[in-house]
Amino acid sequence: MILAHKIALDPNNKQATYFARAAGTARFAYNWALAEWKRQYEEWKRDNSLPKPSETALRRQLNAIKRSQYPWMLEVTKCAPQMAIIQLGQAFKNFFAGRARYPQFRKKGIDDRFTLTNDQFRIEGSRIRIPKLGWVRMHEPLRFKGKILSATISRVADRWFVSIAVDVQDNVHRPKTESQGAVGVDLGVSALATLSTGESIPGPKPHKALLNRLRRLARSLSRKQKGSANREKARKRLARLHARIANIRADALHKLTSDLTRRFDTICVENLNVRGMLKNRHLSRSIADMGFFEFRRQLEYKAAMRGGQVVVVDRFFASSKTCSVCGHKLEALPLSVRKWTCPACGAVHDRDVNAAKNILAYGLATLSGTTASSAGCQACGEEGSGRCLVAATKPASVKQEASGRFSN
Repeated sequence: MILAHKIALDPNNKQATYFARAAGTARFAYNWALAEWKRQYEEWKRDNSLPKPSETALRRQLNAIKRSQYPWMLEVTKCAPQMAIIQLGQAFKNFFAGRARYPQFRKKGIDDRFTLTNDQFRIEGSRIRIPKLGWVRMHEPLRFKGKILSATISRVADRWFVSIAVDVQDNVHRPKTESQGAVGVDLGVSALATLSTGESIPGPKPHKALLNRLRRLARSLSRKQKGSANREKARKRLARLHARIANIRADALHKLTSDLTRRFDTICVENLNVRGMLKNRHLSRSIADMGFFEFRRQLEYKAAMRGGQVVVVDRFFASSKTCSVCGHKLEALPLSVRKWTCPACGAVHDRDVNAAKNILAYGLATLSGTTASSAGCQACGEEGSGRCLVAATKPASVKQEASGRFSN
């Protein structure tokens, strides 16, 4: 398994200047290769006897002309332009495979990064050696043990970070799940996650909390003269606030996903159409502030590390409108209704807890191969209670923990 450890760097002015120049070189090489790729592809369409553009050919072409046309490229590590073109080739592979959109030109201040291969740097404790620069201090040593593959140095706001990719042979750094329990997770806007155990985890909503300050700094930036020193200072202040918002959100998601994968072996989540949900202009800001896609991404790789599994439930399954006790399905249930009573059996449901229980039952039905239509039943988390379906592995009871407290 390949893991990456992102560590903050502590460069001096000379080192920070070198990072900016290397990132600019990588950005220039990427944009040059993308423009050449487009030009050569158009020529190939007109004359099929010409070779199609490729990442390898573009790297050779740049190496042949950089000493005469771009001598400033030689002042930084050779990996900066070469790895940028390799990344462009991977971007085109993802595009042709349908995994990504067509590659776009990189922009200064947004895509400030460059990559080093494992033979071009060395790590000793809390420092890293960069070609043509020397040793740079890191805020912490490398956390993982294994074969080091690469290092990507990037800028976020006005800080520099290094992301070191390591090929880890086993997952001893993360212990196995504490029990064979199963849980259903319902994601929402009022609460980030509601578990089938009845727990409700509120989201930090950092964008909403800092929105007034964000507006003030954005207004201040718009009033500064372009190209002035004060405009650059205002831009950095705004970038630092955006980075803080992202860090608060990431911290909450990491704590929640680590806690869930530690406590439960099987986690059932809904396959949300986040892109479609963002089209709702009344809720789009709140939905984006929660980070649903990042939650599922973290949950999947952390569960794999601990030997657990994540079961994704069909997005068209009516988890909120179905009674988790008798399986009765309502015709409609507006978002404003947070509690409802089942007209068939009289059970009183909290909307989110009921949805989480139904998601758990549906996920366990998927694992056991039972028909999904009968999944709207009791989902209390214990095997064999009521009409609950039998799971592939018995979900054991787990201890209750206070909401908002998670382990790393």
